[in-house]
Amino acid sequence: MKAVVVHRAADLRVEDMPRPACGPDDVLVAMEWGGICGSDVAYVQSGVSGTAVLHDPLILGHEVAGHIAELGADVQGSDTLRVGQRVTIHPATFAGDHELPADLAERTNLWPEVRYFGSAAFHPHENGAFSEFRVVRPDQLRPLPDGVSTKEGALAEPFGVAIHAVHRAGSVAGRTVLVNGCGPIGALAVAAAKAKGAATVHAADLSTTSLGIAARMGADHVIDVGAGEALPSDVDVAIEASGAAKALGGVIAAVRRGGVVVQVGNLPAGEVSVALGNVVTREIDYRGSYRFVDEISEAIRLMDGHVDVSPLMTHEFDLADAPEAFRVAADRTSGSSKVMLRLG
Repeated sequence: MKAVVVHRAADLRVEDMPRPACGPDDVLVAMEWGGICGSDVAYVQSGVSGTAVLHDPLILGHEVAGHIAELGADVQGSDTLRVGQRVTIHPATFAGDHELPADLAERTNLWPEVRYFGSAAFHPHENGAFSEFRVVRPDQLRPLPDGVSTKEGALAEPFGVAIHAVHRAGSVAGRTVLVNGCGPIGALAVAAAKAKGAATVHAADLSTTSLGIAARMGADHVIDVGAGEALPSDVDVAIEASGAAKALGGVIAAVRRGGVVVQVGNLPAGEVSVALGNVVTREIDYRGSYRFVDEISEAIRLMDGHVDVSPLMTHEFDLADAPEAFRVAADRTSGSSKVMLRLG
């Protein structure tokens, strides 16, 4: 089979690899579509994503969907899974002998040791699914309804991240929300906030292309920060999705007293300089948001007739053209949002 493999910074290859064998407790998925994430791009650009450092060749990709090609002997006869069924995949595997405190028991995204598709966080690395086939556990599969294509289904993972960020804010029904940063996660957070009943959603970015996508995803008002337009004042909730530390002080200042800021954009791993005085004087709740619990399932339900994710999918490439796809995804002048790979 063909697979997209990063060997080191600036060394991305499409390679022939053995088709994986389906064990008795496993499911073999024929991959169809994958979305390139910022973490995938980071491995290719620098060999590092956040605190994860690439040591060995790694198959990239955690935003994927396809169809079941084979069921293991002990999975055959399942009431919920069948060959040919279209699915997306929850890319997490909980590892290690750990126990979460009782108050965190349901927040499984905070498990201390999580192996994630296409991640170099642990050694050996966890291969992703930018490949023609991938073996997974049955519990990782999320069937897609008739109204959700596998191309759309590949975006269930990032949409789950965005929904989780909105959940971290508490109820947004009837409230005013600012989304700062309108890359894929920010644009999906716009859609999630509207789906959750937000009265008004402001979307801010430096890119007019990204703002156009945010508007198509449901933003009521777009703010071109690059053109000097000011952020709104006294919003109830801000979702910071840019990961730009220098933007954080302004975002916090835009939130009303007693409001909430959710940080979902990945901040740099090292020390950063941020204006945080308003967190104290305005009693702002500043909350982190990391991946998701099972919001990927909610994402699928919302995509089935409620939320159109197609505005995000600006480019598509065949698997053989993955190096060019990554170049476009990394180029801020390309007009790309979510670059899609046709895997099968």
